[in-house]
Amino acid sequence: MAEINIRGVTKSYGKTTIMEGVDLDIHNGEFVVILGPSGCGKSTLLRLIAGLEEITAGEIAIAGTVVNQLEPRERGCAMVFQNYALYPHMTVAENIGYALKVAGTPKAERLARVAETARSVGLGDFLDRKPGQLSGGQRQRVAMARAIIRSPKVFLFDEPLSNLDAKLRVQMRHEIRRIHNQIKATSVFVTHDQHEGMTLADRLVVMNKGTIEQVGTPSEIYERPASTYVAGFIGSPAMNMLPGQVVAARRGVVLENGTLVPLAGDDLRDGLMVQIGIRPEHARMVPAGQGLFDARVDMIEELGAERLCNLLFEDIPFSLLTDARPTLAPGAVVGVGFDLDQAHLFDAGTGARIETGAKGMPTERARSVLRGAV
Repeated sequence: MAEINIRGVTKSYGKTTIMEGVDLDIHNGEFVVILGPSGCGKSTLLRLIAGLEEITAGEIAIAGTVVNQLEPRERGCAMVFQNYALYPHMTVAENIGYALKVAGTPKAERLARVAETARSVGLGDFLDRKPGQLSGGQRQRVAMARAIIRSPKVFLFDEPLSNLDAKLRVQMRHEIRRIHNQIKATSVFVTHDQHEGMTLADRLVVMNKGTIEQVGTPSEIYERPASTYVAGFIGSPAMNMLPGQVVAARRGVVLENGTLVPLAGDDLRDGLMVQIGIRPEHARMVPAGQGLFDARVDMIEELGAERLCNLLFEDIPFSLLTDARPTLAPGAVVGVGFDLDQAHLFDAGTGARIETGAKGMPTERARSVLRGAV
């Protein structure tokens, strides 16, 4: 196991800076997922740790040793790629044991370690097969076994599940987490898929345009997103955003149609433009005229146990999840309510989170309305 310390890391290509001033500590034995859309810098950061890219500025240390000038093979990292990178002419056993063969490990020891490693990833019966005779999931296990057999200090995963179908991705997520728990090596996993991130990570690192937006456990990031960017990226369906303005005299936020949302916070200055965030699973449908505001039904999506109700509030899209099954035609008007304890508030200009002291609506009737359901 090894701790990874990243200090002020910057990466530029010529005059173009794609990552600037990144700081991050990854602890011994931790499974960290770097999450973000294409082009945010997550794979570049992984390649900088591995030594596949040169750092423009800053410092990376692994197990207390600065590795900026070390070759990839000297860093104690093993990398699992998206495309498996297997030798097609070699058997599973030969692929897994190749690094040991190059290192001059005696044949008997090499074969024993290959067999043990193959069993740990469920490939004990496939050692004589070639990669072309394996499924995508089996090939990915070979790639993982090839990394495991080196007993690395750090595992680096660069979107290793992107080429798999949905069902197999779920199975391989469980497999990767099981293997991590078994060998307890420090693991860094890059993905654009929030489901992978939420299910695999001890901690999530959410990146945006070459910088880190937020670091925290999956529950911390889901429950307290640090910005509108994080709030929109984490959670499916995405968080609803309602624009408004702080009106001190009315002790809350006034939406564009004049609706008052009684939120209070230390950073709420009069006239501040804000965004109120509500997750679809925290909103409730109530009879028209009895919620915080009314909205028109745009479309209903069947999700099996739940329905996703896509609404329009003053032409602002608003969605909510419900397990109820009301008969609603497009254009129907319904009321929308939510518990203000579950509302999020952001500065509309900077996108930064604003802490609030919301404890619900001021009257008992309003509280019951906002928590009710059709």
